[in-house]
This record gives sequence, C-alpha cells and structure tokens, in this order.
Amino acid sequence: MVKILAVNAGSSTLKWKLFEMPAEQEIASGMVDRLGLPGSVFSVKFNGQKTKEKIDIPDQETAVSMLLQRLSDSGIINDLSEIKGVGHRVVAGGEFFKESAEVTPENLKKIEELADYAPLHNPNEAKGIIAFEHKLPHAKQVAVFDTSFHTTMPEENYLYSIPLDYYHKYGARKYGAHGTSHRYVSARAAEILGVPLAQQRMITMHLGSGVSLTAIKDGKSFDTSMGFTPLAGVTMSTRSGDIDASLVAFLMEKLNITDPNQMVDILNKKSGLLGLSGLSPDMRDLLASRSERPESDLAIKVFVNRIVKYIGSYIAEMGGVDTLVFTAGMGEGSIPVRKMIVDQLGFIGAKLDEKANEVQAVEQIISAPDSKVKIMIVPTNEELMIVRDVVRLTGLAAK
Repeated sequence: MVKILAVNAGSSTLKWKLFEMPAEQEIASGMVDRLGLPGSVFSVKFNGQKTKEKIDIPDQETAVSMLLQRLSDSGIINDLSEIKGVGHRVVAGGEFFKESAEVTPENLKKIEELADYAPLHNPNEAKGIIAFEHKLPHAKQVAVFDTSFHTTMPEENYLYSIPLDYYHKYGARKYGAHGTSHRYVSARAAEILGVPLAQQRMITMHLGSGVSLTAIKDGKSFDTSMGFTPLAGVTMSTRSGDIDASLVAFLMEKLNITDPNQMVDILNKKSGLLGLSGLSPDMRDLLASRSERPESDLAIKVFVNRIVKYIGSYIAEMGGVDTLVFTAGMGEGSIPVRKMIVDQLGFIGAKLDEKANEVQAVEQIISAPDSKVKIMIVPTNEELMIVRDVVRLTGLAAK
C-alpha cells in the first residue's frame, strides 16, 4: 500500500486528501482556509473526527509544513517517507498540457508561464508544487489540469469569431474548466450503466458555485460552456456567465470604471445568482425565499433557463443525447434544481422518477423507466481522479 496526496491550492485555500493506493481508500482530508489572510483556519478530518484551529498561515510553505506536521502528530503517518506521491490540481494547461503530466523543472516553468490564462490559480498552484518539493523531495509529483479533458474539442467549438491571428499569437480560444470533474463523472456514469462512454452521447452538468456543462461524444469532450476563463457560460453563484462584450464597455462608461480588471471583478464576484437576487449566491437561500422575494424567483428562473439553453444546443450539436449527469454541490444536493431542469426537457423524452430524485449526494439513476434519456446523479471525486493519474503516470502502487 502506498500513500498519495491530492492537493488543490487556491488563491486563499489549500484543500487536500490523503489516499491509500491502490485500494483507493481515503484516509484523511482537510483544508487551510483564509490562507495568507488574518484568522486562517486549519482543519483536519480523520477517523470521523474533525478538528479546527485558528492560526495565521501566511503562505503556501507554512501551510504545507503545518499539514505534514499534523499528519505526523496525529499518527495518520509515522514518517514523511510514507507519502510517495503528490497530485496537484492545476487550472490552466493551455494547449501545452493535453493530459496530466509529471512535474519536471520544465513543466513547472510552463505552469508558471500559463498564469495569464488563470492568474488567480496557476501562480498559487505552482507555489504549492514548490512547497511540496521542498518538504517531500523524495515524492513524485504530478500536475492534473482542469483544461486537459477539453483539448479534444474540434476547432469550430473552441475558436472565437475574432481575427485568427489572436489565437495563433496569444492563445485566445475556449479552454473550459472543471475537466477533472467531467472526466470522472462521465467515466463513472458509463461504468454504472454498463455502456462504454464511447458509445454514448452524454451531457455532464457540474452545478456548484462554479457551473459548467460539457457535451461528451465518442468518449471525449466535444464542447463545454466555460470559455477562455471560467467566467463564461451559464449563470453561476457570483459569475455572470455569457455577456455581450459591448455591454461591458457600456457599463464601464456608466460606472466610471477605467480599469478593465475592476469590471471583470464585478462579473466574477458580484453577478450571477447574487447579482440577480440581491440576496445571496447560495441557491438554498433563494429557494427558501422565492415565494416572498420576486428577485430570488427571477434568479432561479434565469439559472435554469441558461442551463436548458446549453443542453438544447449540445443536443443539436451531437445529434441527440443518451445520458444526462448531475454532479457537484447543486447537482448532487438540490432536488428542486434537478426537477426544474428536467421538467423543461420533455421535448427530448426526458422524464424524472420523482421518488428516485428525492436523494442527495448518492450515485443514483433518477430517470423514470419510460424516459428516453438516462438521467443520473454521480457525486464528483476530483481528488480520486488526481491520485489515479499519479499512479498511472508514475507507476506508484499500480495494481
């Protein structure tokens, strides 16, 4: 048995899970919240017990040191040498990384160079890789890219209708995101159904704080809703999704904004469900208040509308659909959101089993027996996919 860490280093968080491979057993998990900010929170979950402590954690190096120290102090590991591999979630792989890759000096430099495509993520993910290299020099490290699953999209689906030189010179194209999640749930859905993924036309819906839909054809990503950055696509918790570029210029003038980054910040952090409702980015708050607040009801309707529009376009692109998969926070946990979406898909013969839908965060087929489309809930497990890639690429704990 070999212990492998899956790590997700964000701008102000560091999430992790420790697995024992090849058994794929999750041993412990935890996160650092408010990393680099006053009042950092360090939490660990082990043997059903969760501990939390508030302590200032200024940077990635400190967070990694604390994490490894807690693993030793709590007896989760006896020696750091037990951790043979570390898999890192990296948001932007551009066109350079078409699949996960072992971390080498050259690959690390490329991850840093791709910071323009994910300025809030890639630099911090690179810092996390470096911190683990310092503390676990013996461990093999692998980078798993959000974008790599989508590198199979055809040109007509990833190119924007702008001068082609902008693509060739600057890489201006759709890259998508949530690729590791879409890759996991699509493969798992095919496994549950007993039908090879390559023989299905599938739409996977990652409905969390960030929301993305992916059309999967011939076992590959065929189209996806997020764009050059995760800002594009459908309405999200605080992100606007698709918006007319001219409206951005119009609003900047009206709001006396001269820095485009300030406008992008509004579209990323103050829009979506939060902006429409004026109340909350959390769908649960909006569902609870929709009868009293027209704005909450409107935000929900817009959210569902955009998802249904994308589903319809993907059905047209693929010439039909065989399977719909819900995953992530809302996808796994919101019974009414799933129902509202499927209720608008009767035109393709999609029909929900109302009783089967009364579940949260469990693998389940929720389509009615006479539905012409299979509808499923598949909880995502990006961390498991990450450690599987570590095993696949390094040979550690291979079965």
